[in-house]
Amino acid sequence: MFYKLMEHTGTKREMKRKRIALVIGAGSVKCAAALGVLRVLRQAGIVPDLVVGCSGGALYAAAVALGLDVATAASRTRQIWTRDVTGQRNRHALLQAVLPKQLGFDGRFGLRHDALMRQRLDDAFGSQTFADTQIPLFITATDFMTGEQVVLDNGRLTDAVRASMATPFVFAPWEVDGRLLVDGYLSDPLPVNVAIREGADVILALGFESPGQHTMDSPLRYAFQLSSIMTNSIFKARLAFHNLAHHAEILLLLPQFRQRIGLFDTDKFPAIITAGEEVMQAHLPYLQTVISEQYSVISELKTDH
Repeated sequence: MFYKLMEHTGTKREMKRKRIALVIGAGSVKCAAALGVLRVLRQAGIVPDLVVGCSGGALYAAAVALGLDVATAASRTRQIWTRDVTGQRNRHALLQAVLPKQLGFDGRFGLRHDALMRQRLDDAFGSQTFADTQIPLFITATDFMTGEQVVLDNGRLTDAVRASMATPFVFAPWEVDGRLLVDGYLSDPLPVNVAIREGADVILALGFESPGQHTMDSPLRYAFQLSSIMTNSIFKARLAFHNLAHHAEILLLLPQFRQRIGLFDTDKFPAIITAGEEVMQAHLPYLQTVISEQYSVISELKTDH
């Protein structure tokens, strides 16, 4: 909404509502905290102007953008990132890793089959596309060949989410529009840059520092530990850069969990969602103050001579 004040100087001043973005970063099952954030925002009558999702956050960004209520979103998403999904061993891939010349080896390598994940993504989103969302949606992935960030904003939601969740070593890269894509966290685990590019004035950045592994008793845990170290380093560096280099108001939401949340602990959804509610409630007064302060835009008036 705009409120125009005409001035004698040949200019006009427009009071413009601030654009709000919700950015949901990488965090596996912890990303369900976004549903708690969503609940608080809706209770306060605040609707984001755009939603950005990365890795596990892409799953919840899609649910938010589609306008799903919290209960429906939780029901649809809780079966996607579970032990049975990540436990579908790809024995042929193991043999490929040991005998690459004999069995052939390319970029589509993954230690786990993804058929069950794709089935559950289809169960959650069906044939819905970005055009079906109620709120503009942007999902980030990483180009496997170049390492650059790729922002997806069209096509099937299942393809975009599958690409953004293509965890290295675990699931094979996913092809979208001729590009081989891997997990979005590799290029930026909390992509506030996309919200800035899309003109957001206030950014709710829901982030998660990746926990370390307590034991190193499997190659998968080893891979997750390396991934956690890299993700946390990128997370801190990128966020510091965006805070210094841009004028957008960035509210960093870091949910505090009272218990350890494992990668596949979907049984802890209630506690995860509660943590999201709590962190959003803590920031809500400041958010309401920020968005109530409309800013002015000055432009030239067209006059007849």
